[in-house]
Amino acid sequence: MRLPRRRFLHLAAGAAVLPAAPLLAKAQGATVMKLATATLNDAQHEWMKRFAAAIETKSAGRIKAELYPASQLGAIPRQIEGVQFGAIQVAEIPPEFFVGVDERFEVMAAPGLVDSIEHAQRVAADPVVRKLMFGIGGNKGLHVAGLFMAQPSSVITKTGIRHLADFKGKKIRVFASQFQTEAFKRLGATPVAMTLGDVLPALQQGAIDGAIAGIGPYVHLHFNDAAKYVTETNQPAIFLIFAVSQKWYDMLPKDLQEVVDKAGAEVSRSIEPVALKLYQEQRKAWTDAGGELIALPREEQAEMMKTLSSVGDDVSKNKPAVRDAYQIVTDAAKRLRQPPSQ
Repeated sequence: MRLPRRRFLHLAAGAAVLPAAPLLAKAQGATVMKLATATLNDAQHEWMKRFAAAIETKSAGRIKAELYPASQLGAIPRQIEGVQFGAIQVAEIPPEFFVGVDERFEVMAAPGLVDSIEHAQRVAADPVVRKLMFGIGGNKGLHVAGLFMAQPSSVITKTGIRHLADFKGKKIRVFASQFQTEAFKRLGATPVAMTLGDVLPALQQGAIDGAIAGIGPYVHLHFNDAAKYVTETNQPAIFLIFAVSQKWYDMLPKDLQEVVDKAGAEVSRSIEPVALKLYQEQRKAWTDAGGELIALPREEQAEMMKTLSSVGDDVSKNKPAVRDAYQIVTDAAKRLRQPPSQ
């Protein structure tokens, strides 16, 4: 699905001036819940669809869900603002983009935190991690209702990164996280924080040499129009949080608040096989469309991980709150590295 360019730009631009509508807008007697995300036809979009269906069923139609993937309600910063002010009820976004709200959100982006989607899902479901991540942002307009890993990250470039040395001197788009900027600096690249909607034109215009993201956006947002080479570094993991507008949530009756929280938890637990399946399908779709998937030589992948192993400690050491949050998630990741015995 590719949105007509004129309609896409109109929707994106209009989101910046969304009116501060009543927090419980009504549609045929139901409470409207607008859900926004930056991507399309991938794990986060599937999460949204399942969450929306669960909400409508569990609320017996008292909440009506409207889905807006592919940044239809604006770029990621505008989506976050919309949720904080109540113009958007829910946004599904990598937590590191919320660092302007609270720096602790970025700890899930630490290099080497997890080594697979399965491992990541165990970490995301851990009660201690959930208590941390769900408790951040409540006093700044955000109520977190879900956490899961979508897929590993990779780096797309026009020329292809086949060796660690190929990172040197390249301008690489990163998420809004010091964990990512520091990691790419150590690899010799120049990190450029950028929201997803700006990446494709930046690649096409040569403003950046490459970008970090998941394989899903490369496929479904037609990045092969600008670049053919994807290096599967698999670091860091791309987690998603489901951020609900605290203003909207507080206006719901207690039973509907419980519906939102229970649906978020259930879909977060059940999404793992879907995410795994979509990840493999998207990798195949990329090569079927003429793109190339590149793996660093094994010894260079190990060297990269060694280079990045201290990023989390170094970034967080002078930030007590971030350091404590980082310790919580790394302790959980170590404890859950192996699945529990059956």
